[in-house]
Amino acid sequence: MVRHPIGDATESSLFGTLTADEFYTRHSVSHGSEFITNPQGLKLFTQWWIPLQPTNLIGCLAIIHGYTGQTSWALQLTAVLFAKHGFATCAIDHRGHGFSEGLTTYIPDINLLVEDCLTFFDSFRRLHVPSHLPSFIYGESLGGAMALLVALRQRGGLITRPYDGIVFNCTMFGICNKYKPPWPLEHLLKIVAFFVPTWRIVPTRYSIVDVSVKVGWKKKLCLANPTQNVERPRAGTAREIVRLAEEIKTKFEEVELPFLVVHGGEDLICDPDAAEEFYRRASSVDKTLKMYSGLWHQMVGEEEKDVNLVFGDIVDWLVTRANNSVAKEL
Repeated sequence: MVRHPIGDATESSLFGTLTADEFYTRHSVSHGSEFITNPQGLKLFTQWWIPLQPTNLIGCLAIIHGYTGQTSWALQLTAVLFAKHGFATCAIDHRGHGFSEGLTTYIPDINLLVEDCLTFFDSFRRLHVPSHLPSFIYGESLGGAMALLVALRQRGGLITRPYDGIVFNCTMFGICNKYKPPWPLEHLLKIVAFFVPTWRIVPTRYSIVDVSVKVGWKKKLCLANPTQNVERPRAGTAREIVRLAEEIKTKFEEVELPFLVVHGGEDLICDPDAAEEFYRRASSVDKTLKMYSGLWHQMVGEEEKDVNLVFGDIVDWLVTRANNSVAKEL
């Protein structure tokens, strides 16, 4: 049975009673990090987790976090989980998120973030992962929508070293009506964003933490993150997210990569119905949808048994496809 490392955390400490290095060693992974500079001159924080035993390496996994997310808090516990199961796992803080430079949570063009991800992921694979091993992408929330854009680029022949599959975790295939800005601001968003794109003037109906994380102590852990942002979205960011949600809905049929969709049935941020629509319309031959009744947007924020169920399904899907890919190479 898979046990997610979030079970070792406390409401105030990501690693419980251990230091970071002690935590990594307990889970049989090594850790590294560095800043890279993107074409716009911004320094972006990147990090990676690799199995301590090289013979255990079965593939590469690139993680794309969502809006207001970052790679150094709860998401890195998920990265540790994947690494201990054989995947050289890497992740990047998007510009304006986590420890990366840029105006906080300002996303005027999602494609710039996708370029940052692909540049780092390709560099990581060249340095740390043998070319015969398969590569996968894991995207949460907005990060899942970005992963879908990667799939479209691969279909168009724009990616030199292809990916072998994608895991979509509570992905933004569509935005829940309950979380959208109230009328009439949603309809005025383009005008507002044109004149004041960086202003935090877009109200949402709920706090993102309150409707994402179910378990009380995990909410406290989330808010203990020193770089956690709970402010209102910037107008330009909200406009770009709404635009992206509308764009990708027209392209579901173009997705051909193998994929797994895991989604909380009670997700109030990213629409579960849109996830089911994506599953139906995607052209992929190898596709799986798992909808978890009663679960919210941040699956790692659920009770331990549910967390282990969801991430056990994810690990099983990844390991099965990685092993099948390696077997074909032999």
